[in-house]
Amino acid sequence: MTDTRLNAPAALRNRDLILEVLRGHLPPQGLILEIASGSGQHCIRFGEGLPNHIIQPSDPKAAARASIDAWIADSGLANIRPALALDATADVWPIAAADAIVCINMIHIAPWKAAQGLFAGAARLLPVRGALYLYGPFKRDGRHTAPSNEAFDASLREENSDWGVRDLETIAALAASCGFGAANIIEMPANNLSLIFQKEEQQKAA
Repeated sequence: MTDTRLNAPAALRNRDLILEVLRGHLPPQGLILEIASGSGQHCIRFGEGLPNHIIQPSDPKAAARASIDAWIADSGLANIRPALALDATADVWPIAAADAIVCINMIHIAPWKAAQGLFAGAARLLPVRGALYLYGPFKRDGRHTAPSNEAFDASLREENSDWGVRDLETIAALAASCGFGAANIIEMPANNLSLIFQKEEQQKAA
């Protein structure tokens, strides 16, 4: 039988660090939706480390979903659901609600409309004070935080002009426009950031 599992070295390096951050910012139980789960190695670690939560992975690519489901089958974990076919840019997602949403290393390797769709979708699905977690490289005040990030940004834009490392301030403005509060910013290794946004209570019309 062909092994459809993909391996992402970066996921193996950062998954425990991300898990520790999530443990401090998630509700004690509930459904966690992961957007752009890729190989599936993050969601497996989250399923192991968050046994009181249900993990719902997703990815728009069939090969990624096959990898995710193969990792789930190999793990034997009962708290991880089969991968959903979910495109963050879609107006309707194939899931009605989530208690938290996790998106790792996606918005810089996707068009800007994916980030817009991510926040719009999170606003639809999350409860008040529900968390949207982002991880990856970001510019701050319009500047890269390290030469390696600047080189990475250039390589991304050379591959696809719609890709690139995003400005933290631009992401914060997008979050605010979708009803999220200011980001809780946590510096991570390798010049990455964890950003945790919480959905705010809607203001009543006067």
